Amino acid sequence: MGEEREVLLLKGNEAIAHAAIRCGCDGYFGYPITPQSEVLETLAALKPWETTGMVVLQAESEVASINMLYGAGGSGKRAMTSSSSPGVALMQEGIGYMAGAEVPGLIVNVQRGGPGLGTIQPSQSDYNQATRGGGNGDYNVIVLAPASVQEMADFVDLAFELAFRYRNPAMILSDGVIGQMMEKVVLPPYKPRRTEEEIAQECPWAANGHGLKNRKPNVITSLELESSVMEVRNLHLQEKYRQIAENEVRYEENGCDDCDYAIVAFGSAARISQKAVDTARKKGYKIGIFRPITLWPFPEKEIARLSEHVKGILVVEINAGQMVFDVRAAVNGRIPVEHFGRLGGIVPDPDEIVQALEERFIHRK
Repeated sequence: MGEEREVLLLKGNEAIAHAAIRCGCDGYFGYPITPQSEVLETLAALKPWETTGMVVLQAESEVASINMLYGAGGSGKRAMTSSSSPGVALMQEGIGYMAGAEVPGLIVNVQRGGPGLGTIQPSQSDYNQATRGGGNGDYNVIVLAPASVQEMADFVDLAFELAFRYRNPAMILSDGVIGQMMEKVVLPPYKPRRTEEEIAQECPWAANGHGLKNRKPNVITSLELESSVMEVRNLHLQEKYRQIAENEVRYEENGCDDCDYAIVAFGSAARISQKAVDTARKKGYKIGIFRPITLWPFPEKEIARLSEHVKGILVVEINAGQMVFDVRAAVNGRIPVEHFGRLGGIVPDPDEIVQALEERFIHRK
């Protein structure tokens, strides 16, 4: 299969496909939609079914895709799907089923502008949908937000690891900027797909028929007709989410030790904001940047600590203001928290962010 640590120039979407094959993914089920179609197209071109035995299937719809993921994950397989905003909206029922039945799986969302069909240009307007569950009931999805093509590749294996560790759906929440941009990527080494015996050992809960001579049949469901039993199931889920929030928060800080004001941004907005920070520093402003990597669990304690030594926070997003509410909740009124965003697929310019800092904090009377 070639060099284990191969370096290629790839689009973010292509990096997802290469990483999926290399991390031992058993199956991909998806449907083409701009700006993420290259995930499926790259997998089709690479033909992993000939080398690793990985299944690659274009489903008839996004609804079909997520239910195929439910079935594959329920049998203990490493399976994934990808789509863009309108398609992921259609998947919400299936994602909720997976969370309720504790079925692991990976969903990749390369966001575009909305509401509805909106535009094919980049956006970050699915933050609320991703971090609030998106479907009915009380549940959470583990959400990772890459800010580079390298992280698009790196987060595939991480998402699978977290999904199976906690028996929970995981999502890579990207956008059209990172999905379509090209960068040098160091690909992960190949990991073999797990054998049926390894799956039986690692996933004793799986409904795959393996080992039935030694156990009763496993049943995968999110349905309980008795309210008292359903409450116990929900309490179990809430305890699991508490453990995830305690152990799996990820974030990155740059220049926050000595800053007067901080920018909080995720994904491509964080990359653009880093350029704005560099420009602001050259103008003599002490600005730092805090980047949440896990959008759920959200780094609320870390942002609360940040708010203890800065004068204000500017939340930069490519939406009308969504993560800003989580930042304000973490800050709890200690300091002002303002929002700056662009809509309709327009990506903010670093100079616009510097201007927003000046108007809302630095030169504010």
